Amino acid sequence: MNLTARLKTLAAPCRVTGARGFRLRNHDPADTGGLRLEKKSARDLLEHGVAQLSTLQEMLYAQDRWAVLLIFQAMDAAGKDSAIKHVMSGVNPQGCEVWSFKAPSSEELDHDYMWRCARRLPERGRIGIFNRSYYEEVLVVRVHPELLTRQKLPPKLVSKRLWQERFEDVRNFERYLTRNGVLILKFFLNVSKDEQKRRFLARLDEPEKHWKFQPGDVAERHYWDRYMNAYEEMIRATSTPYAPWHVVPADNKWYTRLVVAAAVIEGLEGLNLSYPTIDPAARKRLSTVRAELEKD
Repeated sequence: MNLTARLKTLAAPCRVTGARGFRLRNHDPADTGGLRLEKKSARDLLEHGVAQLSTLQEMLYAQDRWAVLLIFQAMDAAGKDSAIKHVMSGVNPQGCEVWSFKAPSSEELDHDYMWRCARRLPERGRIGIFNRSYYEEVLVVRVHPELLTRQKLPPKLVSKRLWQERFEDVRNFERYLTRNGVLILKFFLNVSKDEQKRRFLARLDEPEKHWKFQPGDVAERHYWDRYMNAYEEMIRATSTPYAPWHVVPADNKWYTRLVVAAAVIEGLEGLNLSYPTIDPAARKRLSTVRAELEKD
């Protein structure tokens, strides 16, 4: 099996298709899809994928018809930043933009919860990456419902159906985007609690990683089960044929990156991208310009 074919096999097992029966416990964070690769082999395979992505992104930009939105959600230390960095390393920065959404500001809280993300949607021809997103509204806000008070919603709107209503809003929003030429791919990086602990300890052990460490991240570990329940219901409710979730094993970063690269390549190839063609009159003008340059 050549490198291209090998890479293409990785995304499908992680894609959530039968959302109604989805159970997070059926997805092993340490899974490597049967691959047993040495570091160099994994790096070579990723480099091959990055080269493919670069070519596809160039055609996406030139064609200027589709936009691509990649959404990453995960527990802290799951490897979102490193996956984005490594997978998108060969993409032209002019055609790609990353947005990291932290706790909402006072201005953002004066708007609907989709507002800050909607402002950052990619233009046609570009890839937009959301490092966290509007999905925080059915994750961290659900685990910590006291955060709802900061959103200043009219009390009668905070009903028992709030989360189901938000799921419905998200599905409708994503349906709207896809009908307007936005390819949406969503990634939940599924890290185990033990691996998260190991990575937190590594950040404490290595001075150059201290900047990554936030004491509040450890506090959130006390809510692990509640988060897993929230993620499971979110994926079950919002993984659709037009905007699927990929549950990506995240205990082995090399495999995480390969799966993300494979899914993005597959998604872009499905758009039937090509470089724009020019009409005969324009081609004739180019020939004239070429002749002038050669005589200069």
